[in-house]
Amino acid sequence: MFQKMNLQGTLEERYALLNKQLDALLSGESDFISHLANTSALLNHFLEDINWVGFYLLKENMLVLGPFQGLPACVQIPTGRGVCGSAVQEGKTLLVDDVHQFPGHIACDAASRSEIVIPIKVNDLVIGVLDIDSPSLARFSKEEQSLLELFVHTLEKHLATAIK
Repeated sequence: MFQKMNLQGTLEERYALLNKQLDALLSGESDFISHLANTSALLNHFLEDINWVGFYLLKENMLVLGPFQGLPACVQIPTGRGVCGSAVQEGKTLLVDDVHQFPGHIACDAASRSEIVIPIKVNDLVIGVLDIDSPSLARFSKEEQSLLELFVHTLEKHLATAIK
C-alpha cells in the first residue's frame, strides 16, 4: 500500500503523494487513536532528518502525550508553555528554527534543534497538535510548513468522522 517517497520529485510532489497515502490509510477506519498512531508512523517513515513526530491532545487546558514515534517524551505540557503549548494558545502553526532561542522551550529530547507544531482542529476547536522535531537547525521551511498544514487538514477530515 505504501510507496517509498520519490525523493527526486519536488517537495510539493512528495507531499501530494504523502497526502494521498494518508487519505488511503485512514479511509474506512473510524478509531481516533488509530488515526493518530498510523499518521505518526507514516510521517516518521517519510520525513527525513527528524528525531520525533507525534501528537499531544488537549485535555482540560493541558496537552497530554498521544501516539508518537521517537524517544520517550514529556507526558504533559501546560497550554501556553513551550512550543506546543504556545501553538495551542495562539491557535496557529509555530515554526522554530532554533528551539534553544524559543522562550520557555521544553526540552524533552536534548538532540532536538528545530521544531514545527501544527494545531489540529475539529469543528473549529483545537483538540491537539502535531509536533515534529529535528536534530538540525532550521530543518523546516515555510514551503514545508504550508504542505504539512495541508497534510493536517487531511487528517482533520478523518478525525472529524472518528469523533462523531
